[in-house]
Amino acid sequence: MIPFMNKIIALVLFLILPFISTAQTVCTLESREKLEEMLSKLEQKDLENRTSNELVIEIGKLFLETPYVEKTLELPGSEKLVINLTGLDCTTFLETVVTMTRLTQEGKFTFEAFEKELEMLRYRDGINSGYSSRLHYFSDWIYENEQKRILKDVTKEVGGSPYGNTPSFMSENPKFYAQLNNSSNLVQIKASEALIKGRSYFYIPKADIKKLEKNIQSGDIIAITTSMNNLDIVHTGFAIEKNGRMHLLHASSKNMKVEISEKPLSEYLAGNKSQSGIMVARLR
Repeated sequence: MIPFMNKIIALVLFLILPFISTAQTVCTLESREKLEEMLSKLEQKDLENRTSNELVIEIGKLFLETPYVEKTLELPGSEKLVINLTGLDCTTFLETVVTMTRLTQEGKFTFEAFEKELEMLRYRDGINSGYSSRLHYFSDWIYENEQKRILKDVTKEVGGSPYGNTPSFMSENPKFYAQLNNSSNLVQIKASEALIKGRSYFYIPKADIKKLEKNIQSGDIIAITTSMNNLDIVHTGFAIEKNGRMHLLHASSKNMKVEISEKPLSEYLAGNKSQSGIMVARLR
């Protein structure tokens, strides 16, 4: 009877393990089909000699007109790796494009590879160890992914000035974040905020963007800073050249879709009082 029972146990484990291995990932069938279709198309293209920035633009344009949907990562319960290609906010659009760019460079075009790479990008130390391990503040996202050698913060070298970066919005407003009802999460978010405050950051004030945009490359990551003292970044996207000027390829909450900004980057910021300037990062 024992050999028979061993076979039964082995069969049960075979059936269960795939579900255990993906228990931390949430992805609808529609999103998975879209992802696998896009990865398949990228695999069939001759993209071997493209730079990271060129790939960012090519892949980013594939998402034009995709609906803007906010808070897709904020699910109840334990932290899940959310993969959603049918609705994107500014950060998930950027993360999706960066992940696809890196997979294209590595010649990996599977769902499992995307899942692993996105987790590496989205979480501190590249591991989903709970809500507070997600890189909620985008300046922290830039710093941590520079430590992973995924990108380089080039803000200073393209002409940036020191940026007093002291975000505390999340810890000061836990009512806006259901997961911060958990005191342990709140303590860890405060610790992350303290780490950010201890670093040196740079930004390009919006009045200087026009004269310095010649130093920005199409495909660079653009993080828009804010005049609010307790926040760091209020919007993200990619620089994209259009008619000799730098525009923004982004998921727009105003027009509710992924688009290329009608106005050049400097004019785009000029019309928003809460936007103070930009940080610039470049994929390695």
